Amino acid sequence: MTPQPTVWPALRYDDAPRAIRFLVDVLGFEETLVVPGSAEREVAHAELRWPEGGGVMLGSTGGPDDGVHDAMKPGTGAVYVVSDRVDEIHRRVRAAGAEITLALHDTEYGSHTFSLRDGEGNSWTVGTYRGA
Repeated sequence: MTPQPTVWPALRYDDAPRAIRFLVDVLGFEETLVVPGSAEREVAHAELRWPEGGGVMLGSTGGPDDGVHDAMKPGTGAVYVVSDRVDEIHRRVRAAGAEITLALHDTEYGSHTFSLRDGEGNSWTVGTYRGA
């Protein structure tokens, strides 16, 4: 059984529905909750689970009740995702035409990894390294 996430990176997007599609269809997250905002194509809150454990939260910029998240700007986040399917994810990212910022490679500490930017500039690294 996959453990429930206890740490949730939070991101903001100008086009949150498009970001959700990329994160689900290309990276492989699972859409578990999407709360629409008051404006068309606005997402007040979304939760995406990573099938191998963990998850991310995200929403649209400029919502009326963002509170502390109101100051977050798109393209300033960075998330590391652990996976045993790095090559498969890399193929999907390349096929989708996303910007790969660090080529697929093996590290000296034993990770098979690569990095990319999503459509709004947030950095994502996918690798096999699970931490010490």
